[in-house]
Amino acid sequence: MRTLQLTDGVGLEHLKVVEAPDPKPGPSEVLVRMRAVSLNYRDLLMVSGVYGREAPLPLTPFSDGCGMVEAVGSQVTRFKVGDRVATMFFQNWIAGKPTPEGLASALGLPIPGAGRELAAFHQDGLSKAPDFLTDHQVATLPCAALTAWRALFEDARLQPGDTVLLQGTGGVSIFGLQFAKAAGYRTIITSSDDAKLERARTLGADHGINYKQTPDWGRAARQLTGGRGVEFVMEVGGAGTLTQSLRAIGLGGHIAIIGVLGGAAEPLQIGSMIGTGAKLQGVMVGSRVMFEAMCRAIETHHIEPVVDKLFAFTEAVAALEAMRAGQHFGKIVLTF
Repeated sequence: MRTLQLTDGVGLEHLKVVEAPDPKPGPSEVLVRMRAVSLNYRDLLMVSGVYGREAPLPLTPFSDGCGMVEAVGSQVTRFKVGDRVATMFFQNWIAGKPTPEGLASALGLPIPGAGRELAAFHQDGLSKAPDFLTDHQVATLPCAALTAWRALFEDARLQPGDTVLLQGTGGVSIFGLQFAKAAGYRTIITSSDDAKLERARTLGADHGINYKQTPDWGRAARQLTGGRGVEFVMEVGGAGTLTQSLRAIGLGGHIAIIGVLGGAAEPLQIGSMIGTGAKLQGVMVGSRVMFEAMCRAIETHHIEPVVDKLFAFTEAVAALEAMRAGQHFGKIVLTF
């Protein structure tokens, strides 16, 4: 089989397609022929050597995949040959609160990822997804969709009519927009591109703010709520955006800390936190039980993930470069 690997160093220039032996499933494992893999910003950081710098090589990246079951081990009960499955980001976080053991089972790092033609996974680390979705769409669900789902519904506990602020038009924020509209929330989304803001409006965004034209976009978002402030912020920027998020958040609001697109270091605005009683919570994907609840909602509301760009599996470097350039709206997917 062919697999994507970092074998002799980190950096996009070191990501190669190499030949490897076909894996064979153990007693509790499922052999999956991958059909599609979606990209997350974590993958770019990992391949570039920013995230997981001490990871041993060779390293097979990517966590989010969709594939078909080709063989099952003798003790497998959850799947049969021919089933279509999605990979779980955390292979060992099935339900309940996260544990160190569960969080140490992330695909791509430290466990070899989904960027390969054939992969053997423990049956607990896979799940079925809605039949009406394409393979490309299913591949977008394990990380970006589940992160947005958990932030909105597992952690924030919002009410219909609440206002949510979504930063940018990448995968997590677009899923957040789609989920928020299905739940009856009012939505504000930011971007530096008016065309992307208009596209977000077609998905149901109530308001769009161009943050280049309006640098103080946090205050602008607050004004859109009549000065009350938003109930929720999907914080994906990190450095340079958290201050604005704190300006936007209302009393008792919830800020979901998800990404570091703008960097990881940001002075903490303690006064703002005290003044609003805002809650800041880090979000790191979710469990398989959360994933399955999300899929039920996706099926009920017929939510279709937004796949913006498709690349061949062998064009992973070009796909990651497109992600780094911020050229996408929604998700970028590799096809096998």
